[in-house]
Amino acid sequence: MADLEKRALSEQELQELVAASDSGARSPTGMVGLAIAATALIWSVFQVLLASPIAPYVLPGDLINNSRQIHLAFAIFLSAMAYPLFKSSPRDWVPWYDWVLGIGGAFLALYGYFFYEKIVSNGGLADATDAYFALAGLIFLFIAAYRTLGPVMVALAIVFMAYVFFGASELVPDQIRWAGASLRKAMSHMWITSEGVFGIALGVSTRFVFLFVLFGALLDKAGAGNYFIKMAFGALGHLRGGPAKAAVVGSAATGLISGSSIANVVTTGTFTIPLMKRVGFSAEKAGAVEVASSVNGQIMPPVMGAAAFLMVEYVGISYVEVITHAFLPAIISYIALVYIVHLEAVKTRMPTIGNRTVNLLNTVLGMFGFFAGFAILCYATQYPVGWITGLFPEGSGWILSALLAVVYVGLVYLAAQAPDLEPDDPNADVVELPDISKIYKSGLYYLLPIIVLVYFLMIERKSPGLSAFWASFLLFGILLTQKTLKAIFRGEQNPMGRLRDGLIDLIAGMIDGARNMIGIGLATATAGIIVGTVSLTGIGQVMAAFVEFLSGGNLILMLIFVAILSLILGMGLPTTANYIVVSSLMVSVVVELGAQSGLIVPLIAVHLFVFYFGIMADVTPPVGLASFAAAAVSGGDAIRTGFIAFFYSLRTVALPFVFIFNTDLLLIDVTLTQGIIVFIVSTIGILVFTAGTMGWFLTRSRIWETAALLLIAFALFRPGFFMNQIQPPFNDIAPAAFSEAVGDAAPGSNLRVIVSGPDLDTLEMKDVTVQVNVPDAEGATARLDELGFILMPDGDVMRLDEPMFGTDLGDTLSSFDFYADDAVQISAVQTAADQLPKELVFIPALLLLALIAFLQHRRAEPILEGELA
Repeated sequence: MADLEKRALSEQELQELVAASDSGARSPTGMVGLAIAATALIWSVFQVLLASPIAPYVLPGDLINNSRQIHLAFAIFLSAMAYPLFKSSPRDWVPWYDWVLGIGGAFLALYGYFFYEKIVSNGGLADATDAYFALAGLIFLFIAAYRTLGPVMVALAIVFMAYVFFGASELVPDQIRWAGASLRKAMSHMWITSEGVFGIALGVSTRFVFLFVLFGALLDKAGAGNYFIKMAFGALGHLRGGPAKAAVVGSAATGLISGSSIANVVTTGTFTIPLMKRVGFSAEKAGAVEVASSVNGQIMPPVMGAAAFLMVEYVGISYVEVITHAFLPAIISYIALVYIVHLEAVKTRMPTIGNRTVNLLNTVLGMFGFFAGFAILCYATQYPVGWITGLFPEGSGWILSALLAVVYVGLVYLAAQAPDLEPDDPNADVVELPDISKIYKSGLYYLLPIIVLVYFLMIERKSPGLSAFWASFLLFGILLTQKTLKAIFRGEQNPMGRLRDGLIDLIAGMIDGARNMIGIGLATATAGIIVGTVSLTGIGQVMAAFVEFLSGGNLILMLIFVAILSLILGMGLPTTANYIVVSSLMVSVVVELGAQSGLIVPLIAVHLFVFYFGIMADVTPPVGLASFAAAAVSGGDAIRTGFIAFFYSLRTVALPFVFIFNTDLLLIDVTLTQGIIVFIVSTIGILVFTAGTMGWFLTRSRIWETAALLLIAFALFRPGFFMNQIQPPFNDIAPAAFSEAVGDAAPGSNLRVIVSGPDLDTLEMKDVTVQVNVPDAEGATARLDELGFILMPDGDVMRLDEPMFGTDLGDTLSSFDFYADDAVQISAVQTAADQLPKELVFIPALLLLALIAFLQHRRAEPILEGELA
């Protein structure tokens, strides 16, 4: 890494850097190279067929049922072929030991497939032979993970496996000691059943993630990445600090294509970083802007670096709900980054590029109009589709396909009227800004697969895998035909000869997609060991007690602890693995301790909190890989680049704390009107927070102005905090009247119930806040039965018996000891009070902002002319 800090790398070296991280640094030639490419291609074909509607007709049932084993077998074999085991290992041929590790690992991954009948006859448990094969499988998996992901993931998995076997040892502290497991029991759990390696995470990688990674690889191979970058540069390049603003918007667009922050840095950074340096950014600041914007690509729906699909399984909500909750924080985070870049440019009076007339308002309105128009187009697609489906219920699929083909051919005809977009040279003597009015039509057809993806996800509500299949299927047609159709429309000779070029692009895109999946497949499999350990040993409850001890029960301190843990683990883990590990260990802890602190934290909010800090590990030194990649492009110092990028990413650090305490930001239980207000106010809030942390609003801020800006941002993000100081948010009801309150409450309304009692493990008294959603049942008794409450009134005390098994209440109160000497009881019941709208807090906050703007405008007037462009 030291060399990366001294000089900018060449294009070839940069591609090797990306390959070493994302797809493997080894590229053998000859028959071995063809065999590796063929294996990757077969993997892609298998995954496409698996996601397709015809899967039950073309794939045997045992292949479908054991798809996770097949998925892992491909990942282990290709990791041995593509990733050198040692630094001294050859890069252009595969040594004998890698063949052994690749083929042996693939066989062991398929062990459950080959010996399925035997395992079923044993009741799904491993016998002695199975246990030894499973242990060998874990060793081969660890070797594959080591070569692909690095040593941290493997070391973490080994620590957890050691805890499984030796948890009863006297060397283990009493607080986390458990009975331990035999080899047969542990291997059954980790390798034979679907609780460990072949658990939910690997299942998500198999069913969903592969198709989205393949979709991104195909879209990039079609040329969409270059199109998005040129459009961003054409729209924003003429502004002050324009290349940096283009880098932010371009990285947001490429976030649709790639879930890899390193690939995003190199893809957009090779063009934008040299241009940023030309207009006055230092090498480190240019790299930091690219890092901050590229890493944020992983929080941008719909791909989100594979985490969105895992959240579907872990949280138990639909994919549409996940990306709906994640959308607003991602958007305002990017808006804030554009503003950071703008303030940097204004502070240093950077020059503009090109001779185009600067009109900031028109640029902003144009960008907003494009994104709003695209969103409206995606939403409006349902109406003609519904009309055609209603008229032709039997053949509507063929008719819609034909119409889509007509639209595609028409858009390719438009594209053919302009020359193909070639990557620009950022080091040219004269940099010409792309003219959007001339280039926009050259890639409009790239939007069709995205529209198809959004339509099936958001309108049809199909599964993520099936939606990605249809979008990828359209991309197959685009890659095969785009060059041929352009040649026909341009009147070239022998246009059918271009069909071969399209086929080569398609095959290359499918191979790239498979190679990009190696690390994700192995990360989800290896992280399954940690998940399996949690479910086998029950260490999650111990972690809750440990974190509560460290934080003293303080929710803020606990969240900071979780954030630091995510950052530390992320130094050696890819984002997906980091998210799986930390969410498995800490999410339930945050929810439980939040309930003890009186805060009802939605599960999705905690999962997004963990995920946000997981991606920050790609930024933070000393192991921020994205920062090293940016330094390799810029020639700057990697450590300084990382620290500056972390400073630029402060809004990404602040947002998770905000939406834990204000779930409006995640659009939870808000109406459309409220959602629009939340978007506007949150955007203002993040811009004010950015201005406060940058020390510059309209001019350099004084200390009191910086403090006031941060206070305003807090008020805009958490108006409920101030309103609660003015008026109490809840009315108290006597615990003895709980049954009557449930009977009188309107169906769908909420009651907050504070339950007190002895902890199951420590017998110490504790409180847990439970939010009760009143069901639509007749009478208090029926409602209490449906909720799971078993009340035992004792004078003014309302004691509780152990809730009915299988109810949500039973899970929530499972940490109480209902058979201890001290009773578990309801200590408080609260209903929502008639409180003034918390939005009233916005008025004084915005008035204070206006005062600061007025004062700074007066100071800035002599030098402000032209600086805001």
